[in-house]
Amino acid sequence: MSGAPALDVEVRRVGIDDPLAEPLVRELTEEYVRRYGPEAHQEMTRYPADDWTAPHGLLLLLLEDGEPVAGGAYRRYDGRTAEVKRMWTASAHRRRGLARRVLAELERAAAGAGYRRIFLTTGPRQPEAKGLYLAGGYTPLFDVDADPLTVGPLPFEKHLP
Repeated sequence: MSGAPALDVEVRRVGIDDPLAEPLVRELTEEYVRRYGPEAHQEMTRYPADDWTAPHGLLLLLLEDGEPVAGGAYRRYDGRTAEVKRMWTASAHRRRGLARRVLAELERAAAGAGYRRIFLTTGPRQPEAKGLYLAGGYTPLFDVDADPLTVGPLPFEKHLP
């Protein structure tokens, strides 16, 4: 059902070990390995599970008919900054505005938790993510005209109200 608008989705907070989070973990791992090679598998186990739980972190999913279709997380970066990670949209549900919805939900939750800034990085082989963050009002902390492959991870920030 690609291309359909993101209408009626449930926002649910879950733990990284929740069975509902399995598609996020699996598909992100596959995507990272496909784009960056086998060593990218380590990215998905780089942080402890409690980084994604309150009071300092959060993992949320968008569910449609009870099935996860998109998700994302933030973790504490420093006392005033949350770091967004694990942004994911199921391949069958892309181009519906789901990633924008996840990002807005993460921003709202981070602001509610007292964070004043969001920081994130995306990989240089993820132009769709770069576009999402630019369109979402994030400030690039790199030269956007440079070849992303020469920059490495692409950092962004956004100040929260």
